[in-house]
Amino acid sequence: MSATVLVVEDEPQIQELVAVNLEHSGHKVLRAASAEEAEAAIRVALPDVLVLDWMLPGESGVAFARRLRNDERTRELPILMLTARAMEQDKVSGLEAGADDYLTKPFSPKELAARIKAVLRRRAPQLAGDPVAIDGLRLDPAARRVSAAGNRIELSPSEFRLLHFLMTHPGRVYSRAQLLDLVWGDHVFIEERTVDVHIRRLRKALEPSGHDRLINTARGSGYGFKTD
Repeated sequence: MSATVLVVEDEPQIQELVAVNLEHSGHKVLRAASAEEAEAAIRVALPDVLVLDWMLPGESGVAFARRLRNDERTRELPILMLTARAMEQDKVSGLEAGADDYLTKPFSPKELAARIKAVLRRRAPQLAGDPVAIDGLRLDPAARRVSAAGNRIELSPSEFRLLHFLMTHPGRVYSRAQLLDLVWGDHVFIEERTVDVHIRRLRKALEPSGHDRLINTARGSGYGFKTD
């Protein structure tokens, strides 16, 4: 599992400790020392997960998390909150503000990595690195392999990412714009019709095994993945 993690921590030593350990775990790490710096980084491109300190200069982490949850673009951004506050009510306040999980200082690097993986598994399963299988179609992110009935299905990198996203979010329909943001990244500027091209290629690749029927087209809305 590799993800882009934005670490928002104003204490340089803690920020560096968190960042270095996450990099050792294979993640790409961005750094910010305040909510203002974090917001500027998020405007450029959405990270995969936000590690957010409660006590920040200016706007607090709790207030920033609440604001992110009220913005459509960042509503689904996974947030892990760091804090020295250990009281139950403090934890409740952080979770009610929109944090997905809560880690009390001091913490071990292994626990931090495990919590991030758990948050991603819940919020962004396509980033968790776990194999996924639906109706005989199997996708293994670590091996970058798609197969059906033991036969390998060859896909381009873009089609692999698209299929991985759809298989980890079955039963829902996503617009072309949403798929561009969630699969290609919201910092990539390409035509929405590009999604149609990749869907057609993906269907063609899945056709021999009959799994092309699992790709759902919702006319006027977008695409999804069926579970039956």
